[in-house]
Amino acid sequence: MLTDMFDLTGRIALITGSSQGIGLALAKGLAEAGATVILNGRDQAKLDSAARSLVEQGLTVETAAFDVTDRAAIETTVGAIEARHGRIDILINNAGIQRRMPFIEFPAEVFREVQTTNVDGVFFVAQAVARGMIARKAGKIINICSVMSELGRANIVPYTAAKGAVKMMTKAMCAELGRHNIQVNGIGPGYIETELNTALMADEKFSAWVEARTPAGRWGKVEELAGAAVFLASDASNFVNGHIIYVDGGLTASV
Repeated sequence: MLTDMFDLTGRIALITGSSQGIGLALAKGLAEAGATVILNGRDQAKLDSAARSLVEQGLTVETAAFDVTDRAAIETTVGAIEARHGRIDILINNAGIQRRMPFIEFPAEVFREVQTTNVDGVFFVAQAVARGMIARKAGKIINICSVMSELGRANIVPYTAAKGAVKMMTKAMCAELGRHNIQVNGIGPGYIETELNTALMADEKFSAWVEARTPAGRWGKVEELAGAAVFLASDASNFVNGHIIYVDGGLTASV
């Protein structure tokens, strides 16, 4: 049946940056589709709280605390997960940070902080997980991009640089890993109601601009990203590779 193609029962999914916001919503979506989800973040207490919220809903969840900028910790943790479960079937690279200030005022260390988390983290986690996927000739990697992978906006130049890099990494990883039956795709959220965007949502002028600029006329909700994630994580997307699905209410399609 067609619905069976979206069934993730028995799959093992690692989702970085999933103690809150978009990452947690994606974790809930994949777990509801049957996957065993491993939540990741730097704060064990936040991870435990997030895991409890999903377990209370009858979902199968574990935690793995590590910093995506720490390559040694990534290698150790990925190895431990594979030793325990035998594999990682699905990786969602969601961990990321945002810093806002005028372009000419960005300190070098803040620029590097954004790149290290948003670009290096994606590269090194995917690299560690892809080794096992290549050996098994199967895997799904989903990189969380952004509408800023395509568009620019004032005061977030390092973030747009990082998300543009993640888009192109997604395409290059597809080109290299596709022959191993590994699908590498991305999701580009639009303006979503998350903790990361609290200040923007509270700015009435900016929020009105978002609603006017987005054809759907509103901010997106985190749960509206789950469908794209389940699709890209499932057998339904076995011949979909190197694409970015923009879940943005039409923002990138309009002027």
